Amino acid sequence: MKVKRTVPAVIGALCLAATACTTATTSAESGGADRPGFPVTIENCGKEYTFTEPPSRVVVMNGGSVAEVSALLELGLGDRIVANAQSYGASEVPDRVDAIAALPTGDIELNEQMDIPREAMVGLAPDFVISTYDGGFRAEAGFATRDDLARIGANTYAPASACGEVGTVSGRPSIEDSYRMLRDFGKIFGVGERAEEVIAESERRISAVTDQVGDLPEQKAMVIVPGMAMGGEFSSVGGNGIWNDILTKAGAVNTFDGATDNLFADLSKEQVAKADVDALIVVNYQAPDSDADARALFDQFPQWDAAKNDRYVVLSDSIYLGPSNHLAVERIAEAVHPDAF
Repeated sequence: MKVKRTVPAVIGALCLAATACTTATTSAESGGADRPGFPVTIENCGKEYTFTEPPSRVVVMNGGSVAEVSALLELGLGDRIVANAQSYGASEVPDRVDAIAALPTGDIELNEQMDIPREAMVGLAPDFVISTYDGGFRAEAGFATRDDLARIGANTYAPASACGEVGTVSGRPSIEDSYRMLRDFGKIFGVGERAEEVIAESERRISAVTDQVGDLPEQKAMVIVPGMAMGGEFSSVGGNGIWNDILTKAGAVNTFDGATDNLFADLSKEQVAKADVDALIVVNYQAPDSDADARALFDQFPQWDAAKNDRYVVLSDSIYLGPSNHLAVERIAEAVHPDAF
């Protein structure tokens, strides 16, 4: 299955882990070319990339995500970043927003896509460039290509779930995609042990939730980003995204799973009105008042069980690819199965 990857300024994206963020590596986890375990080779989007030492001049492109920069921070790699274009403005992880805001930007004038153009990218002299999707390396969009960057000594990376055709992701997104990115970064930067610790804690917390709700009736949930209009009034309803796996682990199911192969469904008011919605998942995208957004939807659709029971939860980066998916699982489970917690 090919899933259309929408790249609005929001998913600002496309994002952390079990502990508070840190931007410092330990002396045991930093090192150079003589460090055991290097060189390492990874496969990414059909090509192999060899790292003779951990990258030290990392550039993180925007692409509508905070997954990649959040993963680096969670692994203690913030000091490797020389320019970061990702931001979102909200996070379930304490201090994550401030940690991202404190990263260097490289004093780059971003293009109209709010990303780093080719000339500016080359001028940063990176040794590793991370894009949130493979389209971040398209020449026709004004970006430095993977070949351009290879010529100046920079390896490149996009999450495996965002390889393939421009504007698509392959397969059905899941939390395993977040774990794969963490493992890739762990290998690339020589912090594999830290990556496994982050993943293990996330898995432990998710398992604790599934143990609590596993025997309870599945609740039907609707995922919506009220501030992200891409078409009609209900053009930003969660379709085929990582949230479906998150919902399943929280004891719920996406009401509109199957309504589209795309990341978001574009629905009519009539379709939304007829849907069974036991709980509402409001995704905060630059929203002045997400609680007010939930109440407005409840006023519009009072027939929903979610409206009758005032059952909703506001999330931000944890609902997307990234190292904080366990936080979304926990908060959704508490909202849809309040008597179990």
